[in-house]
Amino acid sequence: MEQYIGTKVVKAKPMTRQEYNDFRGWELPEDENGADEGYLVEYVDGGTANTKEYQGYVSWSPADVFKRAYRQTVDFGDAIAALKAGCKVARRGWNGKGLWLELQSPDADSKMTLPYVYLNYPADAQNTPGARVPWLASQTDCLAEDWEVVT
Repeated sequence: MEQYIGTKVVKAKPMTRQEYNDFRGWELPEDENGADEGYLVEYVDGGTANTKEYQGYVSWSPADVFKRAYRQTVDFGDAIAALKAGCKVARRGWNGKGLWLELQSPDADSKMTLPYVYLNYPADAQNTPGARVPWLASQTDCLAEDWEVVT
């Protein structure tokens, strides 16, 4: 088999294997332990919804597998991958609360010819409410591991 590296943004909540089977209306197989700790995982970056309670594809993951694959904060490289996937990102360590980054891709009306990252200020910002400005990463930003996807 070939190896792959994936980047996904998911929503998740703790749920035992039994709770997940109950949620789906399934019988727990005899060879599975219903007390296994894990997570209900909703894939928000694609896939057809498979329950009416969630908009994305839903599955269950054992806790140890989930914790190796997903984190709430990431490094700069993963933040860039999230930007390219259409997510908004921010650093937990930024002094200005409510700031976030987005990727701007040029369109037919744009004066820019290449994609760029811009910084968004919240609507209630004191000096620049709702402003959007081009952004450049500092060395500290590039080395930080407190990046997170924001909504």
